[in-house]
Amino acid sequence: MIPVVAQDYRTGEVLMLAYMNEEALKATLSTGIVHYWSRSRRKLWKKGESSGHLQLLKEVLVDCDGDTLLVKVEQRGGACHTGYRSCFYRTINGKITQKRLFDPDEVY
Repeated sequence: MIPVVAQDYRTGEVLMLAYMNEEALKATLSTGIVHYWSRSRRKLWKKGESSGHLQLLKEVLVDCDGDTLLVKVEQRGGACHTGYRSCFYRTINGKITQKRLFDPDEVY
């Protein structure tokens, strides 16, 4: 299991943090659509399989220690299950910094 940071390949915006196992990495590399390992559901998860908000793979980078991946993606729709483009949509003080792109109750 390895942590993966997803980043918009055009803007550099950090979209989310998730995890991959070997199966998720192989699926990502073979399909060009980012897959993760869902720790809560304990299964392979194609990003956007429910919402349609896919992440199209552009590049995979490995950090200097070889223990974290950075995936540069083309994000289709919101990356966050709460309806925002990025999972990092609020400050530590709770201020919302983005507009919600979709209503999660309508999508999930």
